[in-house]
Parts: sequence; C-alpha cells; structure tokens
Amino acid sequence: MRTVGVDLAAEAPGTALAEIAWSPGRAVLERLEIGMTDAEIVASVRSDDAWLGVDCPLGWPDAFVDFVGAHHADRVPTLGPVEGHADWRRPLVYRHTDHVVRERIGRWPLSVSTDRLGVTALRGAGLLRRLAEVGLDVDRAAEGRLFEVYPGGSLRLWGFDTTGYRVDAARRAVLLDALRERAPWVDLGAFAALAIRKADAFDALVAALATRAGALGRFSPPASDMLAVARREGWVVLPDGPLEALVDGPVSKG
Repeated sequence: MRTVGVDLAAEAPGTALAEIAWSPGRAVLERLEIGMTDAEIVASVRSDDAWLGVDCPLGWPDAFVDFVGAHHADRVPTLGPVEGHADWRRPLVYRHTDHVVRERIGRWPLSVSTDRLGVTALRGAGLLRRLAEVGLDVDRAAEGRLFEVYPGGSLRLWGFDTTGYRVDAARRAVLLDALRERAPWVDLGAFAALAIRKADAFDALVAALATRAGALGRFSPPASDMLAVARREGWVVLPDGPLEALVDGPVSKG
C-alpha cells in the first residue's frame, strides 16, 4: 500500500505532498515535495495501490449552499428569515463533520464557508473532478480511496502536543522527535529537515499517516442517517486507535 498525503493550498507554491510506502512493520517516506500542481497530485495516485488524503474541505455546509442560492434568487432561505445571532449562522459556518471533529478534539476546525480556507476548497473541488476523471474512487463520505484528513486533529488524537507547530520550526522539530520516538518504524529518509523547515511539508507527512488509518478502516464513518449529507459536505477522517495501530506485523527500525 502507498498513502499520499496532500496539504492543499489555493495555489501550487503552498501545496505539499508526501508519499509513504507501507510494508509489514515498516513505513518509508519516499517523497516529500512542495509546489505541487493538480496534475502532479493526480499522477501520484494513478496506481491501484495508492490512497489519497487531502487536508482540505471536500464540500460546503448544506445550509450555506442553500443560503447563497436563496440570496442569489431573492428568496427566503430554508433557515427562515435572516437573523443576526450566532445560533442562526452556525449551520452556515460548520458542516456536520465539523461538529463531530469538535466533539472529538475539543475545538472547531476552520470554517470552509467563512474563512480563507474557502479559496482552497475551490481548488479542491476542481481537483476532485480531475481525480474522478482518471478513475480514482472519489467519495466525499470516505467510502472510496480519497479521504479528507485533518493533520492537527490527528496528531492531537494520537496524544501529541501541537501547540504552535504550524508557525514555529522549533516546535515542529520537537514534535517530529516525539513522532520518531513513538513510531521508530517510520523511515523519514532525508526528508526530516524539510518537514521541520516547512509547516506545509510537515502536515503533508501527517496527512499521509492519517490516510493509512482511512485505508485500514480505522476511523469512525458517518452515521447511516447522515451518509447522504456527508456525500455532499464531506467527511473528516480522524483516526481511531493509537498511532502504533497503523503498522502491521513486527516493527522494523531499519
């Protein structure tokens, strides 16, 4: 199995890709690059043994989509007349999966509809089309070979201290050391320095690890009554179980 993790940005310069090859007891980081185009991302998952995890929302909240359409058509949205308070706005701001994320990690993820993250999601929507065109099993509810992943949330669930790691290379160095100690079976090769230097590269590495949890089915899928919603809005794959559960067989440190 190969897992490809992508920290997607609105443009190629801020987009990082990590590729991990898995074998019994070992995971080898074979590629870590920044500046990835859509074509390069698509090319990385053309083989049948590849699974892709993208750090980017795969859809928008149903209520937000309805609200924008209603405003465009000059009609009253499904939520009813526009109100100014936070409770009325919350369904527009967060997807169902975002509520589940908050329950599990204790904080809200960024909002795809009200944060700059929405610009990245526009690129993500185009990327999904390109992936489907080359035959990747694309399903926003995590039933194919594509997953929406959340590196920071995955790290927290695995028990790591993520304070400041996105903005501080020194914190990333500490975090990477902790990751190596917990997972000596991960061979980073010559890529550790890039992961420390660039937060996007670090998150791509974690995305590739989280994708392994998705590929093994070691995550909580959407409830059956929310499956249709997840197929529109997207579903964040958060790993169930410890980091050590990602590797099969006797652990190799070589």
